[in-house]
Amino acid sequence: MDFSVIADNIPVYAQAAILTVRVAAKGIVLAFIVGALVAGVRFFRVPVLRQVARAYIEVSRNTPLLVQLFFLYFGLPKLGVVLQSETCAVVGLAFLGGSYMAEAIRAGLEGVAPIQMQSSLSLGMSRTQALRHVIAPQAMALSLPAITANIIFLIKETSVVSIVALPDLVFTAKEQIGQTYETREALFLLVFFYLLILLPISLIAGRVERRVRANVF
Repeated sequence: MDFSVIADNIPVYAQAAILTVRVAAKGIVLAFIVGALVAGVRFFRVPVLRQVARAYIEVSRNTPLLVQLFFLYFGLPKLGVVLQSETCAVVGLAFLGGSYMAEAIRAGLEGVAPIQMQSSLSLGMSRTQALRHVIAPQAMALSLPAITANIIFLIKETSVVSIVALPDLVFTAKEQIGQTYETREALFLLVFFYLLILLPISLIAGRVERRVRANVF
């Protein structure tokens, strides 16, 4: 392995890593918002929307991100809708991640004992206050491990966004291998930067999870 080649290519991979993190962050935020809305619709059994939410979850979870990106990048232009590569990647991650976030949040809501709501109402709280101050914190604490796993899952799923010509880490590694045949160096840098992104998130998430559980329960 040529470490001079690795040193020379670090700035290129750093730029690709920044792009990967930016796309992942946008996708994760949107996925959480979508997931919270869908979970609320399903948990409170909103008529009509409940069926729509269930259909969305089934479609999202049973189609690969790669297929979804193909549809967004190559299919939508046939219908007159053209999205930029980064937009396609963010929308694809949000569409896929939203269903997983929804199920994680819904499981947290359903994990809170019904007596909690009844006790809150008996103490004079409104239903909205009970949801905000009693139910939601406990549901979030219960959902946190699954949400953390989904965040890491979505970051790793960015490895396929290169299919829409986005110069992320995988795209950069493939370019280096294709142009210079420096396979070992390219794979080393690819693994190194993914670990650099994922390990701190995993460690921080573990500490946050323990602290939230200690404060809520």
